[in-house]
Amino acid sequence: MVREYNADTTTDDLLKDLSGEIKGKVILITGVSQGTLGGVFVEYVAKAAPAGLILAGRSLAKIQITANALKAAHPAINIRTLQIDLASLAAVREAATTVNSWKNVPHIDVLVNNAGIMAVPYATTVDGFELQLANNHLGPFLFTNLIMDKILASKTPRVVNIASTGHRLHPIRWFDYNFRDGETYNCWHAYGQSKTANMLMAISLAEKLGSRRLTAFSLHPGTIKTQLSAHIDFSVEWPEMVAADRMLGNSEGWRDDFKFKTLERGVATHIYAAFEPSLKEHNGVYLEDAHIADPYVQTVKPWGTSKVEADRLWKLSEKLVGQEFSY
Repeated sequence: MVREYNADTTTDDLLKDLSGEIKGKVILITGVSQGTLGGVFVEYVAKAAPAGLILAGRSLAKIQITANALKAAHPAINIRTLQIDLASLAAVREAATTVNSWKNVPHIDVLVNNAGIMAVPYATTVDGFELQLANNHLGPFLFTNLIMDKILASKTPRVVNIASTGHRLHPIRWFDYNFRDGETYNCWHAYGQSKTANMLMAISLAEKLGSRRLTAFSLHPGTIKTQLSAHIDFSVEWPEMVAADRMLGNSEGWRDDFKFKTLERGVATHIYAAFEPSLKEHNGVYLEDAHIADPYVQTVKPWGTSKVEADRLWKLSEKLVGQEFSY
């Protein structure tokens, strides 16, 4: 029987139902500092006795704190750390080489591309790409594909991209993805573009590798106060986001009834996306509130669910990272 969940479903509810799916699996997740969605996700998943947790992030010091806490509470779990700077293609390649060199980690059952940034001032990476597109999409795109052999070695390979309802703020800017060196930059448009990319990447993975048992999903965890927005002065940026929504005719531009979730409730959809077995019948979909998002009820833009746009982005991403992945 397919279980039905909603916005009120708790992480404990998901853990109770899916602990058998988690037990014995090897999970790699990016962005696991304590007090973040990723940090809370691994705290809960560890309770279900996975075989291994690979904690990845830019700051080894921060992820080591999370690793130490998990080791103390769950000494039987094999816990590894991995340094990865998603904003540097060279660093991503180095991290992937490290993962692929681990002979005693023959497979990875679930990869959760959780790390991300939001609405940051304009900047470009060492590779010359707009920072949000690079960190939120190009880095995860390259990393995922470089370790794909490890993922496909699993009996139930799965990739989960943490997207956002923020994808509503912009589709892919095909001829101006880099914002003309800042000339056309809007931090919310850039965030929307990167979150749209997260959704499209999951669709492409499902299309290209579904025949090899891979399942891939994207999700919106909910509106949650996290460290992701710690740098934002909302007295300035909130009106800018409202303006972006109103320009596109989004209902969010006139709403004042946003319902906030706690971190603990927010990761319920993470767990659903990563471990719910019935989702294999709906490969590539976008999730919210621990179920398939309903475009008639929830914000799901067609530019984030189009297979044509997904294939187009795959080709652009290959060009930008300088490597083709022909599956």
